[in-house]
Amino acid sequence: MAKKNRTKTAAETPAGEVGPRQPCPCGSGKRYKACHGAPGGGQVFVKRPFEGLPSECDIVALRELVPAATVPLSLQGEYADRVVKLCTLLPMAAPALVRDSGEVWLGLQVQHNFGDPARDLGAVLIDALAAEPGAGMVGLTAPPGPGPRLQDLVTGDDLAVEVHEGFDYWVSDMDASSELAQALEQAQGAAAPTARLTGVSAAYWTRMGAKEHLRWVMPEPEDALLDALARLHVSGDDVIVPDARFVGMFRAHGLLAPVWDLPVGTGPEPLEEAATAFKVKLDAALADTSDLTTEQRSARNGLANRQVTIR
Repeated sequence: MAKKNRTKTAAETPAGEVGPRQPCPCGSGKRYKACHGAPGGGQVFVKRPFEGLPSECDIVALRELVPAATVPLSLQGEYADRVVKLCTLLPMAAPALVRDSGEVWLGLQVQHNFGDPARDLGAVLIDALAAEPGAGMVGLTAPPGPGPRLQDLVTGDDLAVEVHEGFDYWVSDMDASSELAQALEQAQGAAAPTARLTGVSAAYWTRMGAKEHLRWVMPEPEDALLDALARLHVSGDDVIVPDARFVGMFRAHGLLAPVWDLPVGTGPEPLEEAATAFKVKLDAALADTSDLTTEQRSARNGLANRQVTIR
């Protein structure tokens, strides 16, 4: 008698793979077998899609945490002379806009997700670069298939991130239509005050309502970073400024973003020196390869339980 096929349980799934009954890592809310694991279900899910891009941590922050920011992109090859701006959010969450000047604006905060955001961005960018000046919105309606990822198109070592108070940059060089003006008004209300620290990479102060936070996207592997943060927590060195509290982490695109609650009225300026000093302690903790103590292991378990996966 032929054996009946049986779906593997999560416990039987090899490390690093997604079980068919587990949630799809793309964030759709569906089971993997009904989403990217289904025949024709889209691109293979990429856990760390922006790896290899300049300022990877900033790109993750701009895609998930920062409301309004822009970054000029330098392209290579046949597109080297094109002007391209990477934006956190475009009007109506457009994937890309082709301006009257031919300049291309590429949006990070979009509604589609076909498994590999870097491939999605690459496909949208190629289409936008091929469009006529003034073509307006360019986007994806289906998985883009094989082709260059954003990493294959961008050149340079670091990105020059400019954080904006709101979305006025949408209309800085044009007269706003009534539709665009309405979209701008709606978006402005959702733009929490945000500032990027200059002394360390990918660390952003923000004020949301009456609360202030520091959210810092870090490039280190998750296990090593958790070990280091546990060591600092036990030694009391995980406090950024007096009366601040390390509250947990976001997980997004294969990276962790530790989050601190800050005393009201802190602002970004006092964080500059404090974050630089913390980075020194963190690097020392990352370099410590000794076994964790019982107290440190307990702290690590507590930190692991305070993670919120965004994507």
